Formats: sequence, structure tokens, C-alpha cells
Amino acid sequence: LFRYGNEHLRYAAGSERLSVEWKGWRINPQVCYDLRFPVFCRNRFDVERPGQLDFDLQLFVANWPAARAYAWKTLLRARAIENLCYVVGVNRVGRDGNGLDYSGNSAVLDFLGTPLSECTDAEVVSTTTLLASELAAHRERFPAMLDADRFEILDA
Repeated sequence: LFRYGNEHLRYAAGSERLSVEWKGWRINPQVCYDLRFPVFCRNRFDVERPGQLDFDLQLFVANWPAARAYAWKTLLRARAIENLCYVVGVNRVGRDGNGLDYSGNSAVLDFLGTPLSECTDAEVVSTTTLLASELAAHRERFPAMLDADRFEILDA
């Protein structure tokens, strides 16, 4: 929980990591502050699917203020590269009731961290096509996940 925003006073932290399958894609949904914690966001081998990673797409839904836009963009790119997956970051725009400005910067990144779609501070609908064949080919050419340390996330 985002202590700086007093979330710990209003919300309970999640206790499980989620991956869902939709139309053949394994998706790992996350909320905004999770982006700062690479261990919890780490793509691991799925115990139920030997040789397969937990997810192909990581989806972050966020309320990142404009003051931290550089970190938002940088961390989205890092998660895509380190996890060998597509990353979608959906961030709000405008000004909230506390006077904080949000610059949007929603984006779709490929597994190399290359932007496929980038938005600004305007409300927009953006459609991007993700290619499973390109993701599979990249993982085949650059199988960095085979060298990753095995680990387990323990309850605090």
C-alpha cells in the first residue's frame, strides 16, 4: 500500500498474486504502486505449465501524479524488459480533488520496452495489436528467463 498517500489507513493489502487467461493470453493485472516492486511483478515459470512463464502481458492501472511521470515511464519500460512480456500502463489524466495533476502517459510497450502506443495528458481511447508470435520468437531468441533465480514470495 502507498503509505505516502495514507492508503494503509483505508485499504488492506492483497495477499495473492494473480494471473488470468483471456483469449490465449496470460495476463498479470497490477495496481499503480506495484510497479515500484519488481520482485512482486517478476515473471516466473508457471508450476502448472512446465516451461511456460506466468504471464505474457502485465497490466498496470494507475493514479501516478505528473510529478512522478518520469518514474512511471521508466518503470513500465523496466518491467517489460525484465519480464520478457508486453506491458500496458493505464494512468489517469486531469486534476484530482486534492489539487494533484495527472499527466496520463498511458502506454503499451513491447518485450524490449519499445513503445507501441503512447498517450499524453488527454483522455483518449487507443487500440494496439499485440502479436503473440513476436513475443514467442523473442523469448526463443533471448531466453533470459532460463537464467533467472528461482524464488518464492513469502507472506509478511
